[in-house]
Formats: sequence, C-alpha cells, structure tokens
Amino acid sequence: MRIPVIAGNWKMNKTIREGRLFIDEITSSIEGTDVVVMLFVPYTLLAPLKTHAEGTRIVIGAQNMHQENSGAFTGEISHEMLREIGIETTLIGHSERRQFFGETDATVNLKLKKAVETGFTAVVCVGENLEEREAQREKQVVKDQLVKAFEGIRPEGLKRVIVAYEPVWAIGTGKTATSQEANTMIAFIRNQIKDLYSEEISEQIRILYGGSIKPGNIEELMDMEDIDGGLVGGASLEADSFIQLVNF
Repeated sequence: MRIPVIAGNWKMNKTIREGRLFIDEITSSIEGTDVVVMLFVPYTLLAPLKTHAEGTRIVIGAQNMHQENSGAFTGEISHEMLREIGIETTLIGHSERRQFFGETDATVNLKLKKAVETGFTAVVCVGENLEEREAQREKQVVKDQLVKAFEGIRPEGLKRVIVAYEPVWAIGTGKTATSQEANTMIAFIRNQIKDLYSEEISEQIRILYGGSIKPGNIEELMDMEDIDGGLVGGASLEADSFIQLVNF
C-alpha cells in the first residue's frame, strides 16, 4: 500500500518566526492523519524548523541539493551540510529550478544519483509547459525527463524516491488539470517506471500531483487511482488550507 504524501513547497517565503508559528498552528490538527507531511522550506529555515518540528509528524526538507560534496559552487548546498543539521529530504528538479536557474535533465540525474547514494529521500519533479501541452507533446516530454532522471540508478536505489508530476502551465496560474487529466499523466508515469524497472517497483513508487492544488480540489484528486498525494505551492503557505489538504 502506498502511503499518501502531502508536501508543501514554501519557495522563497516565510521567516523563521513565521515558520515556527505555522508549525504550531497545524501540529494538533494533523496528528491523527496517516499521511506523510513534508515541508520544503528556504535554507535559513531548515535548522530551526527541523528542531521546532521534533516530536511532530512533519518532515522538513530542502528545496534543492547539489550533486557535489563541496567546491566552488556559490549559492549551493551539499548533502553533508544538510545532514549535519538533520535534513535528509530534498526536492530535485522543480520546474522553477529548471526555468529560472538552468537546471537540466543532466543535473537532475546527477542530483538524484547523489541523493540515492547518500540515502536521502528525494522528490524528483517532471512536467511539461503550456507550449508542449498545446503541441500534444506532454507525454514525450515527461517520458524523456523520466528516462534521463533515472539513468544509471539501480532498482534498489528507488526505495526513498518519490516522483512529482508538475504541469508547469498549472503552477501559480490558477489553472488546474482536471483530476482525470492528472491521473492519466500520473498513470503514464507509472507505466514508464514499469518499463524502466518492473511492475513491482511501479506499483510501489509514490507519484504526486503538483499544479494549483487547493482544498477545493484535493479530495477529487486523491480519489484518483494513481495519484498518491500532492506537491503544494501557494495553498501550503496558509495553515488553514494546508490542514485541509493533509486531512483530505
């Protein structure tokens, strides 16, 4: 059985004080859930929120992790730096990293290899933009991203890997793929993983939907057979809406 994941991506939002207050506001309301709850927060919040969330069911994760152990990589962070403060979960290849910061399929693969090698839980993101969808190339785009992301990664390395499907055209736009559209693409992703590895692995790996998820559509999305949770942006910034998502 795949345990659902609701993961909030705070992007470049919230101070330490605001982050601590958020955790205080949601903790009692999510304690009864069986859902895995993750918050991907800015670097400055990682250590203080990891400490503040101790004893809760909230997993604090980084929004990015470099593939090298150290070096001349200004603005980056390594797995050793993250683990030193107790962080062992990271996003990889988020669409905004690809769009604004030059992330490529090649660097996503290197980062995923490093995460697998070092025992991190990694949420690796794939998805098409509006132009690609309108050209009816979404499946080919996502297939190419998956094949390149998982190149050279052995089946035993997938135990702590989660995939997030992000239709880029639905992020921050207010547009949302219908629940059926989302499920169709996630089923396609699951089938590609089956082709890359095995049916057993494809049935075990969790695949999240990330595209303008809100309290108003979470229940319908989670009713879909292949959707195992959500990677949530704006709706994860307000405690009330995030509580509703976790308790779908």
